[in-house]
Amino acid sequence: MSKKIVVIGAFDTKAIEYKFVIDLFIKRGFQVITINTGVMGATDLFQIDIDAQEVARAAGTDLSTLREANDRGKAIAVMSNGASEITKGLHTKEQFDGIIGMGGTAGTNMVTAAMRSLPFGMPKICISTVASGDVGPYLGTSDIILAPSLTDIAGINTISKIFLTNAAAALAGMLDVKLEIEKGKPIVAASMFGNTTPCIDRCRDMLSSKGFEVLIFHATGAGGKTMEKLVNDGVIEGVLDLTTTEWADTLCGGVFDAGNERLEAPGKMGIPHLIAPGCIDMCNFGSPETINSKYNNRLFYQWNPNVTLMRTTVDENRELGKIFAQKANAAKGKIAFVIPTKGYSMLDSINEKDEPQLFWDPQADQAFLDALKSNLSPEIDIEEIDANINDPIFAEKAVEKFLEMIYTKRTNEK
Repeated sequence: MSKKIVVIGAFDTKAIEYKFVIDLFIKRGFQVITINTGVMGATDLFQIDIDAQEVARAAGTDLSTLREANDRGKAIAVMSNGASEITKGLHTKEQFDGIIGMGGTAGTNMVTAAMRSLPFGMPKICISTVASGDVGPYLGTSDIILAPSLTDIAGINTISKIFLTNAAAALAGMLDVKLEIEKGKPIVAASMFGNTTPCIDRCRDMLSSKGFEVLIFHATGAGGKTMEKLVNDGVIEGVLDLTTTEWADTLCGGVFDAGNERLEAPGKMGIPHLIAPGCIDMCNFGSPETINSKYNNRLFYQWNPNVTLMRTTVDENRELGKIFAQKANAAKGKIAFVIPTKGYSMLDSINEKDEPQLFWDPQADQAFLDALKSNLSPEIDIEEIDANINDPIFAEKAVEKFLEMIYTKRTNEK
């Protein structure tokens, strides 16, 4: 049986472009299911399986109401919600194999809203005029592939033929590949940053040797959100959360903000959660010229041309200690802390020549620990380890504690 592809978008304004893509799929033998999100009309260039009226109804309204309101922003929001509901239901009913759409800002919003409702691993491609810049609002925590359109999506021409054909071929290629996934290994998650890579690499090796599959999440805001989403989805047995730098960005307005819910999902799901203050000595910004002038007198380190790190202060670390305690106190499952007393990152350390690195600040680190202890429920463990977070002994102690938490939970569930 041929595989099914959903083609979704505004067929009132992009019908010619969509017909070009649909024809490519039909020629390759795929079944195509079309969903129209265009408020102002349809097309007779190809068959529409789910019309815009049905999409609007899924969002609790109808097309005539949207047209009479003459509010483009509201219409986009409504049709985005409807597209999400329609696509989610269609996947349950039809079990389609992949999805593709295209658009400018409005079209990308509607198409990606539909895609975000679909399971991780399903091929999803959106051809977009906004595939550069801040695409976080479009992607969320989904595995959508945004393909840049180069020109506006306005007609079939020499350039559009290339990017539309390439995107369609990419989706077809993904559907032609048979994905083999090894099953049976328990899955745990770990958070990592460049400044904690040696630590997490050691932890991963040790956990892998014990039969665990370790998913590593880069603590860039999206990484933390994705990790917590997978925890909420029930696929993670425990979280080795040694790189919690995203909270420094949430507090200070950095670019790697994972939101106020960071550190909550493992506790809500009742799974083991081992936390360290990895890289909370730094807040992340873009290139130097993008940093708020209120931070002019702070200590900075330019990690690369697009990432500038700012050392957090005593007061900021104290506030982080309070926040971490509040999150831990609300947890339903086993939660504990491991604290590296000789620094929270590569930059917050003493090197082999006994030289302090740029972010070495024992007073600021101690402020975090003191606030954590003062606000944490007494039954929650805190283990202080006389090492930097990247020293081998810290990784060994962290994994030992983490495994103890996991095995205890398994024993209690028997």
